[in-house]
Amino acid sequence: MSGQTQRLNVVPTVTMLGVVKARLVGATRGHALLKKKSDALTVQFRQILKKIVSTKESMGDIMKTSSFALTEAKYVAGDNIKHVVLENVREASLRVRSRQENVAGVKLPKFDYTSDADAAKSDLTGLARGGQQVQQCRAAYVKAIEVLVELASLQTSFLTLDEAIKTTNRRVNALENVVKPRLENTISYIKGELDELEREDFFRLKKIQGYKKREIEKQLQLQLQLQMQSSSKLPVNIGVSFNSSHNLLAVADKDDDIIF
Repeated sequence: MSGQTQRLNVVPTVTMLGVVKARLVGATRGHALLKKKSDALTVQFRQILKKIVSTKESMGDIMKTSSFALTEAKYVAGDNIKHVVLENVREASLRVRSRQENVAGVKLPKFDYTSDADAAKSDLTGLARGGQQVQQCRAAYVKAIEVLVELASLQTSFLTLDEAIKTTNRRVNALENVVKPRLENTISYIKGELDELEREDFFRLKKIQGYKKREIEKQLQLQLQLQMQSSSKLPVNIGVSFNSSHNLLAVADKDDDIIF
């Protein structure tokens, strides 16, 4: 009973039936498109999840290598190497830029890094001692930053895709479980009402035809009665009747004799 009551409050007419059918076609087409979009986003979501897992696994080794390289640089160049590096840095050699990638209508944020080779060449840190270890430490941390940027891009895309998939699935479920059944129930209701109106019109026409037929029969009977009454009132003195002929013969017998 609850499924039958879920319908739109519309007037059951042929025009409204066409409108509701058009809406049902649009809802069916939109449901199919949203379902395909949800499947495409789910595939992309799983691919990003695999990349995140592999990147996090490799990030542990990279961070361990970079920390060990920093320890080597401090051991060779001294603990004061940190302040020397900070004093010699004038601008960043690595820059991160953001862009957007369109996946099935969803804009995913992506982060790209660019390295400035001129800034790396002008760096004279560790010229006195420990220069090789400092450069190795720098290369290790550059690689770590690259992995961190990639991981940040993947995780941001992961969260954006998660929200997009939830929203798309809610729309798919709403179309499948609410909108389409409501439109189908409305179409069934309008068809039932139109069939009922058609039966009522057919019954009304039959009643009207029966009434007209009875009226015609009454008129015919009345005309027949009038004709019979008019025929019974006509005079019956045309010609000579039997009684009158008998009287004539009686009179003829009583005539006087003729003498020749």
